[in-house]
Amino acid sequence: MPEGARLVKVDRDVEDGLAPLAGERFDAVVDVAPISYEWVRRALAAFGEQAGHWTFVSSISAYANPGIPPTGTGDPLLPPRQEHGTRELLTTDPDAYGSIKVASENAVTATVGDKALIARAGLITGPGDEFDRFGYWPQRLTRGGRVVVPDIDRLVQYIDVRDLAAWLVDAAEHGTTGTYDAIGPAQPLLDLLSEMADVLGADVEFVRVSEAKLHELGVKPWMGPKSLPLWLPESHRYMTARDAAPTLASGLTPRSLADAVAGALDHERTLGLDRERKSGLTAEEEAEILAAL
Repeated sequence: MPEGARLVKVDRDVEDGLAPLAGERFDAVVDVAPISYEWVRRALAAFGEQAGHWTFVSSISAYANPGIPPTGTGDPLLPPRQEHGTRELLTTDPDAYGSIKVASENAVTATVGDKALIARAGLITGPGDEFDRFGYWPQRLTRGGRVVVPDIDRLVQYIDVRDLAAWLVDAAEHGTTGTYDAIGPAQPLLDLLSEMADVLGADVEFVRVSEAKLHELGVKPWMGPKSLPLWLPESHRYMTARDAAPTLASGLTPRSLADAVAGALDHERTLGLDRERKSGLTAEEEAEILAAL
């Protein structure tokens, strides 16, 4: 642990799992509960009244209508679900993640009121990323050659985990409250990939493939095996087009693309560039797609 910090082990899956922290008072709490309303409820019951500031890391997946242009954090949300989610649940019910986040947000604001910061995070990238979405692209571009990309004009956003963490700490210290879309500026996906290639000095040729052809060839959008990460389907075309201006004005400072790409690529190399990936195309799958065009 860093000097001055103390590690206290708890078990958020059981009703009295926070007992080792009984009697503690906190200037600030940052709750990163992923998909469990129960975790959030227990933490609020234990520390909500005593904490000076309460941050809950929510998600842009809380919004109900990702297929229409966003107007701000007051956009309609998914119906709340007060349950404990699992990764398995998300494979059959993708809206469960956002709905559980909404229920958790509601619990936070009902308990701590104007002491709450709700940070609806977008795509989080950088060291520790386990989903291969952003990281797929720098590792692919460094191989060079002909690169299959979706022929679309959609916007995409991301936030490096180090920048998000720094903003959350600063927000707690400064007493920042309210609801924010915790995400960096939006830009067209193909522009982002082109800038990545320039940053990496990659010798690549982008081969644009229509969405219809990608679907015909069995390529999935966004994430998962045999996918093109960051390509959102039409139903979610505005999910990564949120207005980052209020969050940037509050102090969120995204690092340069060069730094973000370097951090993602270092993490990719640590995991192994030739590993079985959770998202993206294998070299063989990409070769088959190119041959079929």
